[in-house]
Amino acid sequence: MSLESYVEIERHRAAIVRTDLSRPVRLAIEWVIINKDTTFFDYGCGHGGDVQRVANLGYSSAGWDPYYYPDVPPIRADVVNLGFVLNVIEDPEERRHALCQAWELTRKVLIVAAQVLINAPSKAQLAYGDGIVTSRNTFQKYYEQEELKKYIDEALNVDAVPVALGIYFVFRDEAEKEGFKAIRFFSRTSTPRVRIPTKRFEDYKEKLEPLMEFFTKRGRLPVKGELETEQELLSEFGNFRRAFAVILQATDEAEWDAIAYRRSLDIQVYLALTHFDQRPAWQKLSPEMRHDIKAFFGSYEEVCQVADTKLFSLGKPEVVKRACEKSKIGKHTRSALYVHVCALQELDPLLRIYEGCASRTIGRVDGATLIKFCTDEPRISYLFYPEFDTDPHPALKASITIDLKTLYITHRDYEQRANPPILHRKETFVTSDYPLYEEFAQLTQQEQELGLLKYKSDIGTREGWAKCLAEHGVEIRGHQIHYF
Repeated sequence: MSLESYVEIERHRAAIVRTDLSRPVRLAIEWVIINKDTTFFDYGCGHGGDVQRVANLGYSSAGWDPYYYPDVPPIRADVVNLGFVLNVIEDPEERRHALCQAWELTRKVLIVAAQVLINAPSKAQLAYGDGIVTSRNTFQKYYEQEELKKYIDEALNVDAVPVALGIYFVFRDEAEKEGFKAIRFFSRTSTPRVRIPTKRFEDYKEKLEPLMEFFTKRGRLPVKGELETEQELLSEFGNFRRAFAVILQATDEAEWDAIAYRRSLDIQVYLALTHFDQRPAWQKLSPEMRHDIKAFFGSYEEVCQVADTKLFSLGKPEVVKRACEKSKIGKHTRSALYVHVCALQELDPLLRIYEGCASRTIGRVDGATLIKFCTDEPRISYLFYPEFDTDPHPALKASITIDLKTLYITHRDYEQRANPPILHRKETFVTSDYPLYEEFAQLTQQEQELGLLKYKSDIGTREGWAKCLAEHGVEIRGHQIHYF
């Protein structure tokens, strides 16, 4: 007799009582998918924690659950959440029906989240159908990341966008989908500061600020209809170029040129990575992106060709290795380049595209501190050092590695290890404008002068470093060296 014939699955016991927003809903809020202008519905809401917390933020929110809230009718909403529901339904047909039903309720964006297999489940768990029975008598279906995307895409005839491990956004509107994918590759920029506060600029500063903000975001001047304060500005200056000329008199033109250049590179990175899917037709791009391409490039075909040339070059291992070796950002080792996540957008576009080959599959890796670019094999790793800023020599807590040939994801946990690897020379991972750069650099200089960093093979672990400090009669508190 099969296990299925005598085990009664208690699905409701899989619902988790949360003390905060679930990760899929939190990401949807961070990406402004859920906002004051949208309605939210949680399909399979469990205890209803997300429903209540979204409502507490002042957004329209409701939810349904077959066990906890069976009498609440499922309703259509702009954003529908199907969070960790697919993995607890043991019947494949019912599982597919739940996905399709949630999609039917969706006006704009469906959030789909499920358990992703990055570590094999325990062999002590009982196999049941295409999943396992847990100790709580619940069912769990573990997906591979790519398997989950394929399942969503085929069931709904869509192109689901990975946001994080096991989390996808499914858009109704193609242009909105492409706009979301593109904005994730936009570099952080700040508005150039006013250096020469001319009288004309000061007289019109309030009217000019929205134009400055727009250029900072898009790297170009707006076209008709893109700026809310357009009429007010045009009535005063006649056109955007004249208005921007006043801004240039008070600021450094080179800084605005740098913003425009970075935006043009951002677009190349985005378009290079669309090659893996069906590249959107010109008409399917968001209006903002079409205006960007017109401003920076001769044609859509031209920029796609430039982007593809960069992407295809990465198929040669020596190109990646050379790009890593030439990088002025990050820590170099014999077989890798290590870069802090906040410095990713400062890298050569080739390396940004290379990292995008991993993140296009797994989305954003929440909590990752460093990105490791392997130079001897096609592999990207995300390393977690939660005490990077506070601990002078933080220990590695976990790593997620993606093989770019197979897209296989490997997770390693170091938190329980008695002697985990630790970091040195933290300033090498970040850029010089990192808030703690000087503090990191000063500590490294002191450690070098004391000879603490000479024996690389001995000091790479917590125990080895502790032994080295003891031999030299010093300890480190904060980022300062103290003698015994």
